[in-house]
Amino acid sequence: MNNNQATLNKLTQMRLPGMVRAFRATMETGFKQSITPDELVSHLVDTEWDERYNRKLARLIKAARFRYPASFEEIDLESPRNLEKNLLLRLSEKGWIEAHQFVLVTGPTGTGKSFVVSALGHQACMHGFKTGYYSCSKLFKQLKLARADGSYLKALVRIQKLDLFILDDIGLEPFDPQSRMALLEILEDRIGRRSTIIVSQIPIAMWHQIIGDPTIADAICDRIFHSSHRIELKGESMRKKQSPHNEQGTNNE
Repeated sequence: MNNNQATLNKLTQMRLPGMVRAFRATMETGFKQSITPDELVSHLVDTEWDERYNRKLARLIKAARFRYPASFEEIDLESPRNLEKNLLLRLSEKGWIEAHQFVLVTGPTGTGKSFVVSALGHQACMHGFKTGYYSCSKLFKQLKLARADGSYLKALVRIQKLDLFILDDIGLEPFDPQSRMALLEILEDRIGRRSTIIVSQIPIAMWHQIIGDPTIADAICDRIFHSSHRIELKGESMRKKQSPHNEQGTNNE
């Protein structure tokens, strides 16, 4: 018992809580009598790995600030809204993020755009990627304040370091000159270097118009349109399909 306690103390001091928990459980249940030393070591390492993975995942999800606590498994693939299953399955893997690709998501209000991209962002966190979810209007208001207090460049660097940047509701408010330039600067930092998801109720064909300035619109759109995955949701609002007694509402937003 003294040797076991000494081992537990050392594991605790080395900050290995998963191993502490697994070793203590093994000692208390007598499980050690039925496994070989190499199996015991494997069990301790696996438990510690799971502990660290879960802590990291929780940190990534909290830092991302998703609009919805959505998971990929919760995406409704049965509703007729032009949601291609094969494309979603590819986006649930990490290859497109490692390849620094873009995803453009459009569709009428209520068709589930924000839920889908929240789920894809959650999946990115599960793969270990640092992700950030931003509302377009709130982000550009924050960046204007950052310009005023001198922290603008630091704010851009924080976005640049994200493995996956999600920009939701682009085009709900008109772009002013500062917002257009901020969007251009953000995307220039990311094209070919990091992955981005852009979400809008506005059809892609109208993005030049909502950005406003033709030169900046060309610089933004021409660089992302031709090499992006596209999800174009259609159909009536999923909120209309929601029962008045259904309080979950996650997949119907």
